[in-house]
Amino acid sequence: MKYLLLIHSNPITWGHPSFLHTEEGRALPKKARNALAAQLDTLLNELEANGELINAVPLDPPSKTRVVRVREGIRATTDGPYSEAKEQLAGVFLIDVATPERAEEVAATIPEAEFHAVEVRPVSVFD
Repeated sequence: MKYLLLIHSNPITWGHPSFLHTEEGRALPKKARNALAAQLDTLLNELEANGELINAVPLDPPSKTRVVRVREGIRATTDGPYSEAKEQLAGVFLIDVATPERAEEVAATIPEAEFHAVEVRPVSVFD
């Protein structure tokens, strides 16, 4: 089953990998920051090697976001993210794993889970 892992981060401290740009991440000793970066690399390599990784992409900061709405046939485009929130979507992993538990296991291994949140969302399949 496919899952989208939505990585959230604070747009004030935007950068990738986002955990290195948070206040908490910057406060960690260099050895701990390097360990988290290595953890992410290991995870990506493992998921790719076992065929579970479909794609992983970081997103540009919310300040570069454009929102498009069409009302009564008229398109309106505005700047910025759709919602006002302390956390915004920072990146996504698209994975194909055997169980929901495996998807949660992968999400828990993403370093951002220690600083913000990683949302696990099943991908709908249209027949």
